[in-house]
Amino acid sequence: MIRVGIVGATGYTALELLKYLIHHPEVEVTCLTSREEESKSVDSVHPSIRGQYDLKMVVLDIPQLVKQVDCAFCCLPHAASAEIVGQLVEAGIRVIDFSADYRLNDLATFEKWYQVKHPDAARLGTVPYGMPEFFRNEIRTAKVVANPGCFPSTAILPLAPLLKKGLIQSDSVIVDSKTGVSGAGRKPNLRFHYPECNESIAAYGVGTHRHMPEIDELVERISGARIQSVFTPHLTPMDRGILSTIYVKPTQGNTVETLMAELSRFYANEPFVRITDQLPSTKDVANTNFCDITVRQCGSTIILLSALDNLIKGASGAAIQNLNVMYGFDETTALGVTKTGKRTAHL
Repeated sequence: MIRVGIVGATGYTALELLKYLIHHPEVEVTCLTSREEESKSVDSVHPSIRGQYDLKMVVLDIPQLVKQVDCAFCCLPHAASAEIVGQLVEAGIRVIDFSADYRLNDLATFEKWYQVKHPDAARLGTVPYGMPEFFRNEIRTAKVVANPGCFPSTAILPLAPLLKKGLIQSDSVIVDSKTGVSGAGRKPNLRFHYPECNESIAAYGVGTHRHMPEIDELVERISGARIQSVFTPHLTPMDRGILSTIYVKPTQGNTVETLMAELSRFYANEPFVRITDQLPSTKDVANTNFCDITVRQCGSTIILLSALDNLIKGASGAAIQNLNVMYGFDETTALGVTKTGKRTAHL
């Protein structure tokens, strides 16, 4: 039995972890930490899982945590996370980190986009990106895994295989994404207050969003093709989900059919990526660890469409998938599907 802890357990991603891990036959959640909810029961912080865990929130005490867990999910903000992760790893705990602190290999790029000095810079470039579809072998033996960003997942999954095969051009990539409000986390913020965002859709972070360098670096790391994407996120008045519409140019002679065939071939044995003839929607993937992808064409432009749940495949589901890879469990364990991709009844 693997003992796991959640560092920063009051947010939405921690709640999703707890919902899924209760069904994991090889995992026991033994510690939940919080800076704000000390001594509160998990029921009072997350009432939807009332009665499923007999745990209280505690202040992080690394020597005590080391005695209680084998693996920690770190759900802390950027920069604050790396300060803790380094200490946990040195103490012998394996970590799946939800922040962006280890996703980029280049220190200068990280510090430019996040405007902070990296607390654990020496580890950059040694941490696998937590997307088993591409980095499964590295994840298996990793001490730290960088859980992927939600927006980048919707872009990397369709783009990387096609660029690796040379089926689309690398010099013209436009990623237009729509996300639900939960992507901003649980902490109150005026922009996400109900009267501000309901019945409205708005772009934000235009040309400045921190996921843009993550998309570019990871696509290049996987495919070898250097891109400089134009990424524009939009906030939509829904709880959860991301839909990305990606505009690219095909290379000579390639069509929707050849691109769909390559995506189907590449992901044939991946349990959580579905290549579909239908146009993906956020409702089709809500509360699942699936990413749905399809391809369309408009004149000389190829349109890639992908959808996932930002809290599951974009965060907590991906983290549990990584945990399964790290400890040699079947990758679908606790994630609500069988090896054939059929959903199980309990989720």
